[in-house]
Amino acid sequence: MKHWLIMAMLVLLSPLSWANSADLFQIKGVKLGQMSDDEGLTGITVLRFDAGATASVDVRGAAPGTRETDLLKPENLVDKVHAIVLTGGSAFGLDAMSGVAHQLEKEGIGFDTGVAFVPIVTGAVLFDLGLGDAKSRPDFAMGAAATRAANRESAQQGNVGAGTGASVGKIRGMAHATKAGLGIATLALDNGLVVSAVVAVNAWGDVYDRQGQILAGTRNDEGTGYVSGTELIIQGAAEPGFVGRNTTIGAIITNATLTKSEALKVAQMAHDGYGRAIRPVHTLNDGDAIFAAGTGEIGPVNVNSLGVIAAEVMEQAIHNAIEQAEGAGGLPAARDLIKVETQ
Repeated sequence: MKHWLIMAMLVLLSPLSWANSADLFQIKGVKLGQMSDDEGLTGITVLRFDAGATASVDVRGAAPGTRETDLLKPENLVDKVHAIVLTGGSAFGLDAMSGVAHQLEKEGIGFDTGVAFVPIVTGAVLFDLGLGDAKSRPDFAMGAAATRAANRESAQQGNVGAGTGASVGKIRGMAHATKAGLGIATLALDNGLVVSAVVAVNAWGDVYDRQGQILAGTRNDEGTGYVSGTELIIQGAAEPGFVGRNTTIGAIITNATLTKSEALKVAQMAHDGYGRAIRPVHTLNDGDAIFAAGTGEIGPVNVNSLGVIAAEVMEQAIHNAIEQAEGAGGLPAARDLIKVETQ
């Protein structure tokens, strides 16, 4: 029996074991760096792969802001990236990715062109200018700083990095939104396969738990609970206006060996996690994207199984982003509304 068939069977038979966020670092070769502007309410999250990781991306939202995503198409040349960046700042946040590349070049990390090492830095932005100071955006210096700060010890969640200015439930506008953040989840199998998700949740829609209840989203007039954004849309009560003030961006990281085509399929299947947790999702108002990267520490696995796991991990990371978020910028977090309901 071929090795990949054996691994496929192990993936299907191994018991699932949720790990805490720090176990992202069970995956060798990945470092996490985050910088936050707690006053301006924006920030950046950098996933750093000094030895490179095979990656691709699937963009589903209609208002994306990205860097080097064409390069991740399976038919294109370079098959390894050195950083995946999730950042606030809308299109201005793209400047921060140049800072990431600059810092990696200084450290001699990148694709060897024969005359220079060119770091392959890909990433996506979210719109957080509507919360905090719209003039505060992740820039070149912040990107470089987050890259220097990347380590294998700290994996903070909530109001940190790209989740610093994130919010959800904006179907009635920002006045009725709920503070969200950055979430991390890891699933480790007994066969050695590890799959992690890192996501900044900044959706137009509401976030639902696994029982189908709103975990965070569009708040009612009293600000003490939620109303269904989906029902508001059906009733024609959604607030009109500029549509691009949202976007959920995330990454699936695994220690499995992947081709670019396989990484693309994993990213596509991971969007099921978005669909289960966020309603509505992939709208004209969002630039939703998921990257997927494999470090190659263990051999190939069954891609269908890996994609199913990726969706589960992504859904859990979205829930973690909500549960770890704290109120900021005049918006309450889910934990604040829970306190109101239980008083």
